[in-house]
Amino acid sequence: MALQRDEVVRTALRLLNEEGIEGLTTRRLARELGVQSPALYWHFKNKRELLDLMAEAMLAEALPPDREPGPEHWPDWIAADARAKRHALLAYRDGARVHAGTLPTADELPAVEAQLRALCGAGLRPRTALRLLLTVDRYIMGWVTEEQAWRHGAADRGHEVFPDEALSRLPLLSEAAEVLRMTDHDADFDYGLRVLIEGFRAEIAREAAETGGGGQAR
Repeated sequence: MALQRDEVVRTALRLLNEEGIEGLTTRRLARELGVQSPALYWHFKNKRELLDLMAEAMLAEALPPDREPGPEHWPDWIAADARAKRHALLAYRDGARVHAGTLPTADELPAVEAQLRALCGAGLRPRTALRLLLTVDRYIMGWVTEEQAWRHGAADRGHEVFPDEALSRLPLLSEAAEVLRMTDHDADFDYGLRVLIEGFRAEIAREAAETGGGGQAR
């Protein structure tokens, strides 16, 4: 039976969880599939394209490609998408590192267009709308990269991070110690996401004013 692209991607994701991104080589993947390395290049041109396909697969269930966001509630679906992407990437070892630097595949572009259409309907210009999407995506990637590194390193530390005695003469840090220790990743992620969204609310109002009220800040 001929090797199928979906099988290659599924196997690559399994190896990612087992070996991490450093251990995911085309030679290792070919051996796992029982083929010679050149056979893989019928399905992707290089490792970068393989990572693009893996990133797409990670998000496929969390973010159905046929979703239709609406301009009336853009902050809600931006936030929901961001949370779904974060959880999808956290489900895989080195998930954020795989996704970093990827470009949308041809299959993903219609979903990006639908998001841009909704944001433009809310009052943004296309360039600003795309910047919003990229800004949120890069926030997610940076956050999950740090979160996965933190979680991975927690077992190695083996003791309380920033113990109370270390903060005893630092009253401001002591008051904010729970944030410093990253005890609630969900709450901290949502805080940064909300600040980003509120910033773009202001940008919608500014662009609407510049175009004579052609768009509405929502």
